Amino acid sequence: MSEVKLSAATRTNFGKGAARQARRDGLVPGVIYGHGTDPKHVDVEGHGLMMALKTPNVLLSLNIKGGGTELVIPKAVQRHPVKRTLTHVDFLIVQKGEKVTVEVPVVTEGDLAPGANMLETLLTTVSVEAEATHIPTEVTVSIEGLEAGATIHASDLVLPAGTTLAVDGETAVLQVVAPQAEEPAAEAATEGEEA
Repeated sequence: MSEVKLSAATRTNFGKGAARQARRDGLVPGVIYGHGTDPKHVDVEGHGLMMALKTPNVLLSLNIKGGGTELVIPKAVQRHPVKRTLTHVDFLIVQKGEKVTVEVPVVTEGDLAPGANMLETLLTTVSVEAEATHIPTEVTVSIEGLEAGATIHASDLVLPAGTTLAVDGETAVLQVVAPQAEEPAAEAATEGEEA
């Protein structure tokens, strides 16, 4: 995964008023922490950050004005409940070669076996451990031809080289279920016979 470069500035004013002003100026307040360092409060360019966060577990290179460069991943993202705009982001410092545990989306491909079977998604993401600069954007699993009763466990997922599961391999991720019987229609037919 390539890193996304964003500009940031050290934040000196705190509180709701300062955060609102930063957002009006097109910036997103954030905190950088990790590796035993003191937390750094920053304002990050809003549009670039919003676009970067469309990729799960994106690797960011924050160029902090007067404070050097930090390699980080987003750890917690807060959004406005209605507008869905970014309101605050917590960043975790990472180093090249370091392993991190992250949640990666599970994506399906293919079609189930013919019939009215349904795919039940038990986990939309799976926890994996990967090198900080090579975090997979997603884990793809084929459901081609699966019949009712089939279950895909975490251990069945094909992970990229250097990535390992951070959950129990027996954890169910997806399962194929048969459609439920249409009881209301059967009840209506029984009531019609009684009449």
